[in-house]
Amino acid sequence: MQTRPQCPRPQGEPRWVALFYRPDTAVWQVGAQSPDRSPVLYALGEMTQTLRARGDEATVALWGPKGGDWHHYDASLSATTPASVPPRDTAEEPAKEPAGEPTKLAERMHDRRHQALMAGLSKAGLYDLAPDDVAAVRTLVDQLDETTIRTLTHWLATAADR
Repeated sequence: MQTRPQCPRPQGEPRWVALFYRPDTAVWQVGAQSPDRSPVLYALGEMTQTLRARGDEATVALWGPKGGDWHHYDASLSATTPASVPPRDTAEEPAKEPAGEPTKLAERMHDRRHQALMAGLSKAGLYDLAPDDVAAVRTLVDQLDETTIRTLTHWLATAADR
């Protein structure tokens, strides 16, 4: 059983920093840093999804300012099983068009709704989705129109800023 060392506190003035643990080199590496929280959380979500899509373990630590000093925040991402999005099984989905394949426009709009919802969830700090969460996102994307998805995304972003 491999153990990882405790995440070191970043150096310098307190700011938002996402550190990723690299098991191949057994070191913590800075993945993103900014004086603002939002860009670091967004980068954290994107990098985590990329690592898990490759089948790699994603162990992260989030540091930020609190009371003028460094504070370690719970990133809730140290899972050992990949949570990549499973491929879509078209046999389980209801047919939206009676005949033929979906049009390119329909596919593109579906992808846009998915991307907008994932961005909203990331902004709200929900970037580590379990398989049930992935299924819920897929259901929302399949059943809601783009305007409703964008409204939901706006609500998530507004809630994250409070």
